[in-house]
Amino acid sequence: MHPGLDACFVGVPLDTGTSNRSGTRLGPRQIRCESVLLRPYSAKGHDPYSCINVADVGDVSLNMYNLPDACKDIQQRYAQLIQDGCIPLTMGGDHTITYPILQAVKARYGPVGLVHVDAHNDVSDTMLGAKITHGTPFRRAVEEQLIEPHATVQIGLRGTSHAAEGHAWQISQGFRVVPVEECWYRSLAPLMEEVRCLMGNRPVYLSFDIDAIDPGFCPGTGTPEIGGLTPIQALEVVRGCAGLNLVGCDLVEANKVLMATNYDEKLFQVAPPYDFEGTTALTGANLLFEMLCSLPGVKAPQ
Repeated sequence: MHPGLDACFVGVPLDTGTSNRSGTRLGPRQIRCESVLLRPYSAKGHDPYSCINVADVGDVSLNMYNLPDACKDIQQRYAQLIQDGCIPLTMGGDHTITYPILQAVKARYGPVGLVHVDAHNDVSDTMLGAKITHGTPFRRAVEEQLIEPHATVQIGLRGTSHAAEGHAWQISQGFRVVPVEECWYRSLAPLMEEVRCLMGNRPVYLSFDIDAIDPGFCPGTGTPEIGGLTPIQALEVVRGCAGLNLVGCDLVEANKVLMATNYDEKLFQVAPPYDFEGTTALTGANLLFEMLCSLPGVKAPQ
């Protein structure tokens, strides 16, 4: 579909699967807007654009009025994108989108290891009776053998739960769960050394929900939870994925809802009620660039 590309940025403007604040369908648009501040070289000196062929291939065309159909649209588009080995860097969208992406990834690579950074475990069997939502993607992924449970790490989990042992199911499947309390007041670089050892050479998918970061830093998300990671720790996690055999990454749940005001004066100013400074999308743009710098083929600076 896009011959010659080693990696691509792609938007999935879908928030039909969300359960609290809507608006993540605007995430790809806002991340692109904030990305204008990014420069070709990373702070560590990586120069990805001279190492690999990268392009933004636009947004997935999908049926936002029917979530199962939207998932089929996403799966089909990603099957085209990755058929020649292109690595997708996805701008979400709510976390539902990771499920059909992993379906496409499995068809190309088989079951993959998973690095999942999130405030929530997203392994519910159903939400309000629905099997496909932003809270169920990794339950479906285990059921369909899209991921390897014993090569799955969840980082930053926190928040209230519907059960006393809220992470019992995925632990029983073999997931490594790192609750946020194990992340407080410390560098996550040693944890990522463990993750690299666990993953070895197998293909790995990185899924980063922006609500893993504390809402004091990233308020523009659908399901904010207090006590989260810092942006510094987020960088440590993403940079710590360098050396893994990454076959895909996503940055989901960035929410930038806009409200038009001053119609009488025809100024058409906008006031985003969740993130008035745009820092959430800016953080997302930077993390996606760091994901690009962590891909195989991007050489470390000399």
